[in-house]
Amino acid sequence: MELRESGEMYLETILILKNRLSMVRSIDVATEMNFSKPSVSRAMKLLKEDGYIDIDEKGYITFTDEGYTYAQKVYHRHNVLKSFLISIGVSEEAAEEDACRIEHIISDETFNTIEEKVG
Repeated sequence: MELRESGEMYLETILILKNRLSMVRSIDVATEMNFSKPSVSRAMKLLKEDGYIDIDEKGYITFTDEGYTYAQKVYHRHNVLKSFLISIGVSEEAAEEDACRIEHIISDETFNTIEEKVG
C-alpha cells in the first residue's frame, strides 16, 4: 500500500529517531515533528493497522519489514535530493527543507535520473 506524504514523513522520522535513540515511542515522534500527542497517536495507530509498524506493551515502536523498507526508501530519496540541491548551489538549509517536500512527489524516472547524476 502506498502511503500519503504524512505517512511517509512519520516513517522517515521514526527511522531517523531509531538511528539516534535506538528505542522510539510516540512521544519522541511528537517532539521531533512538533506535533500534538493525539495527532501522532492516531498516525501510529494507522501505520500499525496498515502493517508498517508494531508497538509493544511499553509503547516502543518497531518497523515491520515492509515499514522499514518504505522508510529507508523515503530517507534515501531525501538524502539524494538534498545532495543534488546542494551540488547545484542551494544552501544546506533550503536544500533540507526542499528535499523534504520533493521526496514525496517526485516521479521514479526523475528521481532515478537525479540519483545517477549525484552518483
